[in-house]
Amino acid sequence: MTRGRWTALVAVVAFVAAIGGVFVGRAIIPERHAQSSELHALLHNDLDLDAGQAAGIERLEREFAERREALEAELRADNARLAAAIEAEHANGPRVAAAVDASHRAMGELQKATLAHVFAMRQLLRPDQQAAFDRAVTKSLTTGAR
Repeated sequence: MTRGRWTALVAVVAFVAAIGGVFVGRAIIPERHAQSSELHALLHNDLDLDAGQAAGIERLEREFAERREALEAELRADNARLAAAIEAEHANGPRVAAAVDASHRAMGELQKATLAHVFAMRQLLRPDQQAAFDRAVTKSLTTGAR
């Protein structure tokens, strides 16, 4: 294979891997902003929070925003390592497998942190508010489920 064809093949493989990564990422972490906006609207507009609850929710949201940003940065770094491994191995080799595992760990940590945040917010609500919150959480997790 000539050098030009090899370069073209590498470019095509890298492009396909990048597109695949986008699709996998969108499938694993679907519409975070739409879901969080829906819960945000419920919390701040529909649940009639008292001042203490509102302050507690705001504090939790600030803390979680920092944690989420750090975990998303870790996930982006893992995806960059995955791209480099794919480019280096051009197969599902040991570097690719290790990078996939690291990416899955980061995604799992993000999901665990998100759930901890949801449960922490729920603890600030009265039982009648919790019921509406639970319905909204369930809806956000099942909307668009295939």
